[in-house]
Amino acid sequence: MAKVLFVVAPANFRDEELFQPKESLEKCGHITFIASDKKGLCKGVQGGSIQAEASLKEIDPEGFDAVVFVGGGGSRVFFDDPEAWRIAREMADRDKLVAAICIAPVILANAGLLQGKHATVYSDEIKTIEKKGARYTHPGVTADGRIVTGDSPKSALMFGEKLCEMLKAH
Repeated sequence: MAKVLFVVAPANFRDEELFQPKESLEKCGHITFIASDKKGLCKGVQGGSIQAEASLKEIDPEGFDAVVFVGGGGSRVFFDDPEAWRIAREMADRDKLVAAICIAPVILANAGLLQGKHATVYSDEIKTIEKKGARYTHPGVTADGRIVTGDSPKSALMFGEKLCEMLKAH
């Protein structure tokens, strides 16, 4: 059983990109934990909401086995966020699973984690991750080592299943 940190924007996250992978992971027996830029209610673009149990500053990556950066327009608040980068880098340095979906792979690219890695991202941000050294693959879900990326709400279920598979194998 793994403990998985979901990093969710305070507003305008993509509901499917949070709730579908979260449900998949919980069905696989994993524990999920929600964090955002601050504690409190986070609201999705389709009306869903979830309580952030901690701010990113409060997160010690040592306590988690994986981190998932949820997409949607709101996730842009983390593109240049040093706390988001810290969490992503520390998780990667500890060989833990680091994942992002939709436009959120830009966070990983900006943190320097996609350099030379195969990755996917929402089509509007392909050039952004390529400029940071990522090798864009295709729509859907891509895993390269311990980094998993998904491109859109359409791949949210497959993204969650891939996370379960990788946590089980490690």
